[in-house]
Amino acid sequence: MLSDFVSFTVQGLFLGAAYAIAASGLVLTYATTRVFNLAHGATSMVMAFIYWQLHIGSGLPTWLSLVLVLFVIAPLFGIVLERVVMRGLGDAPVSVSLVVTVGLFVFLVGLAQQFWPADKPRNIDYFFGYDSFPLFGVRVSYHYVITIVLSAIVAAALYMLLNRTRTGTAMRAAVDNKELLELFGANANRVSMLSWAIGSQLAALAGILLVSYTGLDYYTLTFLVISAFAAAMLGRLSSLPLTYAGAIVLGLASAYFPGYIHGGPLIQTGLQSSLPTFMLFAILIFVPQVRLRVGQVKGILAANVPTRQRTLVSAIGLLVVCLIVMPFLDPTNMLRLGIGVAYAMVMLSLVLLTGYGGYVSLAQFTFVGVGAAVVAKMDTTSPLAILFAVLISAAIGALVSLPVLRLTGLYLALATLAFGQLMDKLVFQADFLFGFGGTLQAQRVSLLGYNFNNTRSYVVLMLLVFLLMGAGLLVLRRGPVGRLLIALRDSPAACGTLGLNQRWFRVAVFSASAGMAGLAGALLAGLQGTVTPVAFATLQSLPLLLVAVVAGVTSVSGAFLGGLLLMLLPVIQATIPSLSGLVFLVIGVGAILLGRDPNGLVNVLFKGLRQLEPHLPLPPRLRALTAGPPAPAAEAESVPEAQVAGHGVA
Repeated sequence: MLSDFVSFTVQGLFLGAAYAIAASGLVLTYATTRVFNLAHGATSMVMAFIYWQLHIGSGLPTWLSLVLVLFVIAPLFGIVLERVVMRGLGDAPVSVSLVVTVGLFVFLVGLAQQFWPADKPRNIDYFFGYDSFPLFGVRVSYHYVITIVLSAIVAAALYMLLNRTRTGTAMRAAVDNKELLELFGANANRVSMLSWAIGSQLAALAGILLVSYTGLDYYTLTFLVISAFAAAMLGRLSSLPLTYAGAIVLGLASAYFPGYIHGGPLIQTGLQSSLPTFMLFAILIFVPQVRLRVGQVKGILAANVPTRQRTLVSAIGLLVVCLIVMPFLDPTNMLRLGIGVAYAMVMLSLVLLTGYGGYVSLAQFTFVGVGAAVVAKMDTTSPLAILFAVLISAAIGALVSLPVLRLTGLYLALATLAFGQLMDKLVFQADFLFGFGGTLQAQRVSLLGYNFNNTRSYVVLMLLVFLLMGAGLLVLRRGPVGRLLIALRDSPAACGTLGLNQRWFRVAVFSASAGMAGLAGALLAGLQGTVTPVAFATLQSLPLLLVAVVAGVTSVSGAFLGGLLLMLLPVIQATIPSLSGLVFLVIGVGAILLGRDPNGLVNVLFKGLRQLEPHLPLPPRLRALTAGPPAPAAEAESVPEAQVAGHGVA
């Protein structure tokens, strides 16, 4: 019917217009500073909450609330953000900028949870309420019309700013050569602050326009900006017209799909909500190959690799300490310790992928879910179930990296984000796996006829697996493959000139990392006995990455500390519900502060121990074992101006 078509078209144009506003802000900040802000959607969410607080909570008029948010609070937030967090981040490795912006994402979610708890429903009406006008037999809301008109105005204004004004020229020049720009009398830092002020302003506008449609929720509005990611990628993060066109097409598809395609819950909820993710993944596949960055070799400070003797002493020491502590733990805390060890295994996969390789995965928990689901589906105690879980997870990890084989950095990370979202909404909810809102039962593995029915013995098994994985990583790091990983992380261009095949090496690293995460998931499923897809949602991968960075993503010691910290997060939230938002605030701040130093807290800890070591009454032989090795030549050459602190981090 014509009326249905008109209704779906108007709704699609509204959604596409709102996506276009959000995507335009994202393109502006990236095109002028080379920082892709993964927290762009979280900014929209927080500004929508502030608008609700001013308009509904404090009773201010609509126009005054809009003026305060759009022209005072949002621009000031962007200026402070650029000055405190983002300045200089465009020149850092992509993995660093991604971690910092993910930290900002989690920080803003924690901020919203702390100030606006979820125990109270909050709603915002459309502009002009439900007033509308007729169009071909359909009532069209004035709110929809305002959104469509504003998106066109924003697109035209931004195009004129960047292409027809001296300020816009300075914005585009700032990202290429700040020093040259300043020779012409422009202030590069001021130009960058202006870009972030406008970007935050557009994020706030998109959030306020969408919140009446989506509802005021921490995550719905935040992840809805994946649509903005897809539109921005269609414009290759530089073309505003292509970005606008992509947003409109995506909005129309989101409206037409539920109107004309009918099916079960998986189709109506999963596939419909996955349309932006499908578009994002498809666009990433066809993005042109990224050019290698050529220039000065700039390494990342990395923890020194311990000797074999020190590795053995550390492993035995950790095992002995855990065996001493275990008898004093009740069943609940014993289970928590096992979960912490499983998380530590997942973080070992990030040590390989992010700490050594410099690649960022935003869906690492998805591979954990694959491993857990495989073990549960096989429903056997045979070790073959764990082997199959590892192989299948590794194969899926390779398949994820294959479509974007020629891409690096940002695009690779966004591909993992898209993959995680697709797994959440389609695969994990399918009948052949967990089912829609279902659960799976898993059995514990048996080895050589011994059944690990006792939780304590099973945790000891998990701890031994963790130690073997950590030792294997250190052996890899000491060898030629480890040196190649560091070289590729620090200077892909230099490795390319030597004829190294970076693409297939990247596939191997992703595959190995996914297999390690699948192994952790397989053991975690046996520990808990029951697994649900909620535990492996993409959202869970963000705190995982941040805690790994805060603890130390370049060392095995950091992985173990990070696993325990990640296990404690839900415990703290359940014990003190009022601190649930504060916990995310702390993690976000920690990731922002430590994102440029991936050695994290464990580096600080070992540095302190090194300072205390001369004053401890240790036997000479034991002192020799605890002494750290000299700095590796390759890493020392990459950062000759800096000294690596925290010798001997395992």
